[in-house]
Amino acid sequence: MEKSYSESYKAAGVDITAGYKAVELMKSHIKRTMTEGVCSDIGGFGGLFELGKVKNPVLVSGTDGVGTKLKIAFLMDKHNTVGIDCVAMCVNDVICCGAKPLFFLDYIAVGKNVPERVASIVEGVAEGCVQAGCALIGGETAEMPGFYPVDEYDLAGFAVGVVDKKKILDNKKMKAGDIVIALPSTGVHSNGFSLVRKVFDVEKADLKTPLEALGGKSLGETLLTPTRIYVKPILELIKDAKVKAISHITGGGFYENIPRSIPEGFGAKIERKAVKVLPIFDMLAKTGNVCERDMFNTFNMGVGMSVVVAKEDADKALSILRANGENAYIMGEIVKSSNKIEIC
Repeated sequence: MEKSYSESYKAAGVDITAGYKAVELMKSHIKRTMTEGVCSDIGGFGGLFELGKVKNPVLVSGTDGVGTKLKIAFLMDKHNTVGIDCVAMCVNDVICCGAKPLFFLDYIAVGKNVPERVASIVEGVAEGCVQAGCALIGGETAEMPGFYPVDEYDLAGFAVGVVDKKKILDNKKMKAGDIVIALPSTGVHSNGFSLVRKVFDVEKADLKTPLEALGGKSLGETLLTPTRIYVKPILELIKDAKVKAISHITGGGFYENIPRSIPEGFGAKIERKAVKVLPIFDMLAKTGNVCERDMFNTFNMGVGMSVVVAKEDADKALSILRANGENAYIMGEIVKSSNKIEIC
């Protein structure tokens, strides 16, 4: 059988044989993500997934990228964690309505296809899928010479999940006195990096020297810490506790994301002293002279997700979350208010 090859295409900057090598290198990572519903192999024109037994299924989708956090990966020449961010940004959205992520697809656009680097990126994507309990059933690698620099790339993807229609989270049951629970983040996650890069002037900064203020980690290592994936703890919580709303705290911070899950006539009153702010945010605020209001309106500030439950269910919810690896804590309550959020 004659193998696919084009000398003319290679002369234009696209080496299709490098693409084939990248696929071979990533197969072992993809294999780790296979779940019961997968019914196709990598390499076809579409990824097939059997929905399974859900009485009244509603599909829930989410899409996102990694954003300019990728610039840190380029500078550190470390590419096996940003894929976790890509998955996290999608699946953490999907679970906010109570859906279980089923599968994920990625899109990688490169200036030059270096198979080992592409496989490293997919290694991270696969790890994110394993953490989320979903399958990586397909993707696309596009070599685009002249569009991206040879050492740079972009990464995006989307997830599809499913929830029984009767189990979709309904914030209409929210009332004054309900408790707002915080789930800690691992760091900056994957939002606000345009400001991060400006504050730290990352192209010129020392990214590799360990810093006492960051617990002995370097600035680059701290910034590249992958976004936490909350899927499994949240699914366990939903099984055994009555959850009224969930917010994934991404770009826009507290002020943009928490209000998205709160109905009209109510607001979240967040106790500022309760919020366990991570050292990287203190460093950002101090170095960039960024006011606290802007910090809470840009970053997650150490809280990657918030959950609203009834006051009488708070202890149970905290117990479930902690049993599933989350150092969850109470950071506020729901009040009757025309302001969707107040941090005081």
